[in-house]
Amino acid sequence: MIRVVIAEDQKMLRGALTALLKFETDIEVLAEVSDGQKAWEVIQRKQPDVCILDIEMPIINGLELADKIKKERILHQCKIIIVTTFARPGYLQKAMDLQVDGYLLKDEPIDYLIESIRKVMNGERVISIDLAASLFMKEENPLSEREIEVLRLTKDGLTTS
Repeated sequence: MIRVVIAEDQKMLRGALTALLKFETDIEVLAEVSDGQKAWEVIQRKQPDVCILDIEMPIINGLELADKIKKERILHQCKIIIVTTFARPGYLQKAMDLQVDGYLLKDEPIDYLIESIRKVMNGERVISIDLAASLFMKEENPLSEREIEVLRLTKDGLTTS
């Protein structure tokens, strides 16, 4: 049995995912929570096999939570699947840097999520096909070194006068 925790701040989506996953005979939803802090508490208590984390949720976002889980990997061997509506390359790169097990767009079919849960449990990494190509196209920062320096100085409270 694959034991899953779902962390998603949108109540309807969280409920729908839970209801659909309950139809699977090899998947058990241990908990569904609305924010990253609650997810962290549940993960520590229940030690799931897979955590499905929304990337943007209150208190602790999905990437921050993935980082916490990875740092505590000795205690929490769970696989991490990030789900998002955002196809932002920066988010994807951060998730890959954290070595999450899956990164899926929310507009994927439910069967793709279910298949992805099983794949990550078998040691595979899964990325939405629409996002995979962007991993090979890291964009360079368009700002010059001087422009970056000016932004840093501005951040430190300096002005042009």
